[in-house]
This record gives sequence, C-alpha cells and structure tokens, in this order.
Amino acid sequence: MIWNRLDRFAHALRPHRQAAIILIDAVLIALAWHITYLFRMGVERWLHERPSYDMVVLLGVIAVYSAVSWALNVPRAAWRYTSFNEITRLGWVCLGGGLASAVVVLMAQLVEIPRAVLALHPFMVLITWSLARMLVRMLSEQSRARREGGDATGRRAIVLGAGAAAKLLIAGIQHRGWTVVGLLDDDPRKHGARMAGVTVWGGLDKLQSEGTLDDVTHLVLAMPSASGAQRKRALDMAAATGLPVLTVPSADELREGGSRIERVRDIEPDDLLGREPVKLDESALSALVSGQTVMVTGAGGSIGSELCRQIARFGPSRLVLFELSEFALYNIEQDLSERFPRVPLVRLVGDVKDLPELRRVMNAHRPDLVFHAAAYKHVPLMEDDNAWIALRNNTLGTYQVAQAAGECGVQRFVLISTDKAVNPTNVMGATKRAAEMVVSHWAMQMPGTRYMAVRFGNVLGSSGSVIPKFKEQIAKGGPVTVTHPDITRYFMTIPEAAQLVLQAAVLAESGQVFVMDMGAAVRIADLAREMILLSGHTEADIPIVFSGLRPGEKLYEELLADDDTTLATPHPRLRLAQLRGELPADWIERLLALAQDEAASQPSTLRQRLHGLVPEYQPR
Repeated sequence: MIWNRLDRFAHALRPHRQAAIILIDAVLIALAWHITYLFRMGVERWLHERPSYDMVVLLGVIAVYSAVSWALNVPRAAWRYTSFNEITRLGWVCLGGGLASAVVVLMAQLVEIPRAVLALHPFMVLITWSLARMLVRMLSEQSRARREGGDATGRRAIVLGAGAAAKLLIAGIQHRGWTVVGLLDDDPRKHGARMAGVTVWGGLDKLQSEGTLDDVTHLVLAMPSASGAQRKRALDMAAATGLPVLTVPSADELREGGSRIERVRDIEPDDLLGREPVKLDESALSALVSGQTVMVTGAGGSIGSELCRQIARFGPSRLVLFELSEFALYNIEQDLSERFPRVPLVRLVGDVKDLPELRRVMNAHRPDLVFHAAAYKHVPLMEDDNAWIALRNNTLGTYQVAQAAGECGVQRFVLISTDKAVNPTNVMGATKRAAEMVVSHWAMQMPGTRYMAVRFGNVLGSSGSVIPKFKEQIAKGGPVTVTHPDITRYFMTIPEAAQLVLQAAVLAESGQVFVMDMGAAVRIADLAREMILLSGHTEADIPIVFSGLRPGEKLYEELLADDDTTLATPHPRLRLAQLRGELPADWIERLLALAQDEAASQPSTLRQRLHGLVPEYQPR
C-alpha cells in the first residue's frame, strides 16, 4: 500500500519536477539542520537554548545551498536515475554550500551558532539528500518491475558473456523478477570473478558440464559487440542445451537508442548468420547524399523503408517517399519523422506504372538520386494469375521510372534487383532480369544519368519471407513447413542490403550491375531446426514437414548467370557483373507491346513471349 501511494505521489510531481526538487531539498536542509542541532546539543538544549535568530540563519543557509544546487544543475536530474555520479555532484553542492554558509555566519559574528553545527551540517545534508533520491529510485524500479516483469516470476538465467553489457543486463533484469545464477565467458582472466554479485563460472564449454543447467530456465546472450563468428558459436552452443535462448539488443539497436540493454528479446534469424557488420565508406556516402534531394520508390516496403532510414542518416536536403500503399507510406513517414526530425519529407502516394505522374513528381521535386525499390517479389503469387501484372509493375514500372529520371536530369538511378533474375525459372525473376535489361537500355540512351542495378538474395524479415512464417508456426506449436529437404537460399539482413545498395551507388558507372557477397548459402531446413531449438523445443515437439517445391521455385539460387563473370570492386562485399552484349534493336518495342497487350495476360502466353525477351528464362 505504501509503495502504491509513494508511486502515485512521485508520478504527480513529474510535471513540476524542478520546483518540487528545490522545495523538497529545502525541507531536507532544514531537517538536517535540526538533526545536527539535536546531535550536538541534545533535546533539552535544542528546545530552549537555540539563538533567537536561528530561523533567519536557517533561511539564509537554505538560500545558499539552493543557489549552489541550481548552479550545478542538480534540480534537473531525474531522481529515478540517481547514480554514483549524481551523489558526487550532491557532495560538491554540500561542500560549496557548507563553506559559503560558514563564512557568512563567521563574518557576521553570529557566535551563538555552534561551530560544530556549521561543520557537521553539510554531511547531514548529503546523507538526507542521498537517502531521498535512493528511495525514489527504489520506488521507480519497484514500479517498473510490477509493470514489465509480472511474467518473469521463476525465470533463472545463465548469462553468456561477462563484459560491460552483462553488468548492465544483470542490474536491469533482476529488477524485472529474473534471477541471474551465473555468468560464462571464454576469457580465462574473468573466471572466478564476481560481477554485480554474480560469479563467472568459466568458459562457454561449461554449458556441457553436468549440473551447470540445474534449475536454469533460460540462457541470455550478452555479447552485443562481439564478432559475428563469436556470437554464432555462442548461439550454437546455447541451442544444443535445449533451453530457450534470448539475447540483449544488438550494438546497432543500442547505438540508435531504440532499445535498452535489459530489454532481452528472442533470437532473430539475422543473429544466426554470424555476419560481420558492413564497413561503409561514410565520407563518400555523405558526399553522395548530404544536401541532395533523394527519391525512393516503394519507400514503405522492407528494402525501401530501410533505404530511407540509411539515406536519412546522411542528411539529404529532401527525401521524397513514393509508395503505392497508403498504409505503408504512413508507417515509414511516422518512423522517419521520429528518428530524423530535421530531414524534410515529401510523402507521395503513387504508381510506378503511371508515367505522367512520375514526370510530374520528378519535375516538381527535381531529385538528384533515385532508388527504385518498388516491385512485386512473391514468386508463387506472381506465377499464374498475376504474371502480367508482375511484368507491368516490375519491368514496365522500371522502364518508366528510369525514363522519367533521365528526362528530369537525375544524376544516378539505382534499381534494386534480385538473385532470382539469374537464369530465372519463374515469372518474377524473369521480370526483374528484364528490368535489368531496361536499365542497360537507358544507360545507352541517357548518358547524362548514371543507371545501375544491384542484385542480392533473400532478405531476413522482409514481408512475405519464410522467416516470419517459421516464427508464427513455432509459436503455434508447429509443424514447420519447408518445401524441400535440400532447398538453399542466400540470406542477408535488411540493414546489410540497404547499406550495400548505397555503397554500390557510390562506386557504379552507368550500365553496371553489382552483385552482393551474400556469404554461404543456407539450407532452409537447417535454419528451421535452429529456430526450433533456440525456442526451447526439439523436432519431437515441433516437427518439420516437407511440402514440395512451389510453382517456379528453384532448389537453389545463383547470384550470377553462367555466362557472366565478375570483377572485384574497392568494396570487399560488392562484385561487378559483366553481362552479355547489347539488346536486340527491337527489344524495347517488343517489351512495351507485351506490357500493353491485355491478350498476353494469359499465363501461358505471357511465359512464351517473356522467354522471347529474356532467353535465359526457362519456365517450369
């Protein structure tokens, strides 16, 4: 009951925090003054022998302390975050206030004020101020534990990692009802040491020792700054235990301020890749983007939205968001406005198949850079009834955005392409390969604009990808469906993809197609098994069911066509594709005819004519 009342009282004071702090501190100064008198003189003398001007002196002392406190910004500090640094600042206030008060009393020859009171009063003020602040911090943490930690009862965790992140994590999650029973770290210098009252038991291999996991309910990975390989090793060892595994936010999440260290989360698939962060040429990217008007089509999609976030970091003069979905446009506008309030945004609902509208938009806003991310990308969905729409959106849309960009004098045009454009076996991949060929066409026709394309594979967590589906199936208790035991895919994270697209825009000459280093191909069945294990289950609990390849689906993807070669670039994660020769003279004419011919909307007709445009397309 008392905690609830104190909680409500503290909450009511927040809008008037600085005034309340000054008032409460003044009351505590007076309390400390009388406690010091009692300590020095006893109750009887305190009641009857204090000088008549004692109250005037006390008011002067309060004024001096308040002035020093204000000068050192003490009233601006939130008590619920009181730390050792704040207590140190209070010490300086008490030292300054005590010395100033003593000097004034002595100079005024107020001899009836005991010298011992002047000497001891600053220490008593420091004690009362510190106790009050620690009480409020305790109240705040108790309140937060009730709000956020109600479901954490009985959670006993071993933390993997014994660095600074682990220390902060222990302090944070213990107030949410967790019990940290031990730490594991491969650094032998830390073995046996204690951190925040918890012992480092040994290295990560101790997970395999008998008795280590007794009464443990969770493992928590606290290695945000470790290399990708180190985190992957720790995750593999943790998954083998069969316990649920959680992790602290990544270094990027913490750096961007979107999370706190104690907000442990489930393992995401991008944690499983073990990839090192992309090293960007920040100065070159700043020179490319800073002060420029940048337009992104498909700005509300998975890749488009992350491109917008990465672009906004470098301070464009204006960011034009072009998006067909009103809801997606609203979401990315809200996100960017919160993260980058100083970046001017232009929010446009529009269709890349509408050439007059594209011309109007580009003439009105005069973009210097255009990133074309708008596309339909779901392979089975685009294979039959939507095949002609896929051609119109992915290929004709690219043709028209690229045309409008060239006519408007855009400096650089970047197409977001896919590994499915290489030797395509499905309509979606063939339309994206045709879009690359469109870029090559405009590179020849519009020498004033640099046209380029960037290919990459599957993006973890993007809309329609397999990963969200796996997570949903695991949450429901299974089964997890995989199309084939041997199917593999290249994966990368959304931030990786967006960052490398920007880096390619710096490096590219007109007409080039860049290929991203996607690392090793990942077997989808193995990824599903890891996700099941890291959720604390086994295949006996949540089985994997193989459903068969879907229409147009390959067992594996290629990042380059068989006849292509690649060249190194200054960036180790980007390769340059050397593609086959020039387009036939009537190629564009045939493409536009197909895109406008409603009779071609029959899937079989479309596939046949699309094969004529993209010879490497072999429909299945």
